Amino acid sequence: MEATVVKTGTEGKTWGGGENPPLKASYGKMMMWFFILSDALTFSAFLAAYGFSRYKFVDSWPIADEVFNHFPFLHGVDAPMYYVALMTFILIFSSVTMVLAVDAGHQLKKGKVVFYMALTLLGGIVFLGSQAWEWKNFIQGTYGAVETKGGRILQFLDTDGKRVALSDIALESTQREALDGSTGIWFVKDKTLPTYTIEDIKAGFAANDNYLIRIQKLDDTGHPTVLSREESIARLNSDAVRVVEGANLHRNEYGHPLFGNYFFFITGFHGFHVLMGVMINLIIFLNVLLGTYDRRGSYEMVEKSGLYWHFVDLVWVFVFTFFYLV
Repeated sequence: MEATVVKTGTEGKTWGGGENPPLKASYGKMMMWFFILSDALTFSAFLAAYGFSRYKFVDSWPIADEVFNHFPFLHGVDAPMYYVALMTFILIFSSVTMVLAVDAGHQLKKGKVVFYMALTLLGGIVFLGSQAWEWKNFIQGTYGAVETKGGRILQFLDTDGKRVALSDIALESTQREALDGSTGIWFVKDKTLPTYTIEDIKAGFAANDNYLIRIQKLDDTGHPTVLSREESIARLNSDAVRVVEGANLHRNEYGHPLFGNYFFFITGFHGFHVLMGVMINLIIFLNVLLGTYDRRGSYEMVEKSGLYWHFVDLVWVFVFTFFYLV
């Protein structure tokens, strides 16, 4: 069996890019489109898995407005989704500057390419820094919660329905001594002990009649169920076993641990793509400064990196929708 090859032009050469009939695109741009298509399928699979998991554990899925409610330099201010919206705007705006850089490249205007690519790089770096800051707040936590024997999360509210932090509930922090091999036969080495113990929380909760507990079960209106004062005390005293502060791969004060797993993996995977895009754009930016593409008479490399950058921005729109809006 003979292999079939595509021959173009009068010389009968095998197609290798350049002046090619397929889609009127160079070989390099075709390969970039193939990469983008395969990567899009990967992100689609991740987001589909996230959607199925959320549907299965809808009762215990975190409320986005309570998770992402921080804003830099505004400590203690409840600003749900504001900073995430700002991050999204910055990344989308960097896609606009990338378009302008590609257009300037088509016109062989080096100065404009340098200017717009610099803005694109700045937008990517700011986005990465913002994502790192968001991760820090997610890991650190906002209010804290209590975990039950069955792994459910109990969250605290006041009588107005507003979340209450553990620091407002606990009467005092119990003095604890970490054991090691010289002070005990059995010991647990844990550098991240919670700030408060279950006893601290129980004592503070019992002393204040204005506190209630919210459980991970939706009521008839589709909202998490808020227990009465008597039910709250009974649930706390009978089921509470552990204080949870922040989120990691095992526990999550906001709800089901799977949310944290998906959040770290998918946003981290996207952040890795943004980092690679920044590095690629930086290399091309330096080549623009050195006049490499002026000597070639073509700024196609800027266009190729632009395709990748637009893809990264588009993926974030879907990640933003799944994690923050839906």
